Amino acid sequence: MPLTKTIFRQNCLDKIKNSPKHNRVYKNAKINFKLLKELKKFKNKKILFYTSLPFEANTAKSIKIIRRKYEIFVPFMEGESFKMVPFRLPLKKRKFGIYEAGNSLRKIKKIDVAIVPVVGVDGNLQRVGFGKGMYDRFFAKLKKRPYTIFIQSEFCYTKEFICDDYDITCDLIITPRVEVQNKNMAINRK
Repeated sequence: MPLTKTIFRQNCLDKIKNSPKHNRVYKNAKINFKLLKELKKFKNKKILFYTSLPFEANTAKSIKIIRRKYEIFVPFMEGESFKMVPFRLPLKKRKFGIYEAGNSLRKIKKIDVAIVPVVGVDGNLQRVGFGKGMYDRFFAKLKKRPYTIFIQSEFCYTKEFICDDYDITCDLIITPRVEVQNKNMAINRK
């Protein structure tokens, strides 16, 4: 039976949800350290972060550290996609159990960096998410593609090409143990 995106997604979710809970703090610390190191390369930038679900890599520490230097935005669910809103406390639990900042009338049209949670990646380093397509729809609306960093709590990768053309790709993947630079994106960005 050939590998499909649905089967791969379920395999990755099983791997993530069944990973040992005793070392999550350590994994999150490693991810935050690598992420902060990468973000230091950018000056005065607008960054889209995600607010994590319990089984995703928690980037709250990175947000706390860099929110004084950068403009931080988070997703605010709207229909089948989301819009960006400024990160501000308190966060409230909403749809899918995701914590969100309050709604905003501000129209943010451009971001420089996007930090995106992923379940897995395929041979093209395209994102396999939760199957709702929210990030794909969001990225399709952007006029300029931001530098995109995928975050995974467990590295879940297949060499096969299972994603669709509209699935977003990244410039960099960060996991506790592995960092993968997308050389194709580096060539395209020059």
